[in-house]
Amino acid sequence: MMGFTRQNAGGRATLIVVFGFLYLPIAVLVGLSFNEAGLPTVWSGFSTKWYGALLGNANILGAAWNTLIVAIFATVISTVLGTLLAIGIETRRRASNGLEALVFAPMVIPDIVLAVALLSFFSRLDVTLGLHTIIISHVIFDLAFVCSIVRARLKHFDYSIVEASRDLGASPWTTFWRITFPVLMPAIVAGALLAFTLSIDEFIIAFFTSGAGRSSITLPMQIYSMIRFGITPEINALATIVMSVSAAALLLSQWLNKDQLR
Repeated sequence: MMGFTRQNAGGRATLIVVFGFLYLPIAVLVGLSFNEAGLPTVWSGFSTKWYGALLGNANILGAAWNTLIVAIFATVISTVLGTLLAIGIETRRRASNGLEALVFAPMVIPDIVLAVALLSFFSRLDVTLGLHTIIISHVIFDLAFVCSIVRARLKHFDYSIVEASRDLGASPWTTFWRITFPVLMPAIVAGALLAFTLSIDEFIIAFFTSGAGRSSITLPMQIYSMIRFGITPEINALATIVMSVSAAALLLSQWLNKDQLR
């Protein structure tokens, strides 16, 4: 009994150390974003002025707008394509092995390798880099995640309902919109939220495929360019906002994905 108690205490201590190692830096980042002083290491009082300063920074606002454009377009396109791919792979399992490997490859390929490959591809086609190339790259990256979430829902799907609908005279299109699509909706939304989160946070692929100039800089790239000159509370505030938006979208995605698998 005493050995079991010690084992429990040791397990709790290990969890505290691990979670402290993971989340203490984030807590410090968030706390220092409310620091009134301009020095990141000296606490002089609580203030939200650095969040207000972000609204007056044209470079940050431009990067935020670019990030929103990329995230929205990449999310919409990857969600549509990912859902169609998931349905195609799941309904044609015999011919889906090769296609499945191609779709899920970006999930296992290191980001730096994918970024260099995409840059080489665009350069080979003599495509001018910009927001459009970032969007295309993010679609390729997000596609696998959307497809995997929708496929997880399809594995619990009762296809006898589809067969019954067709036996009653419904067309494939009507069957999809009135039966399949409503069942898949939570998974589709969860996949879209995850794709949106990935697009907001993604740095390496965007950095390689954005081209020169400020017209295609996203928020992660803006944070990187600012942090090279030193860490300031303004950077902490910007990082906190990006992290909060991403965390909210990710938690909602996880909740929807968990709920639709019940």
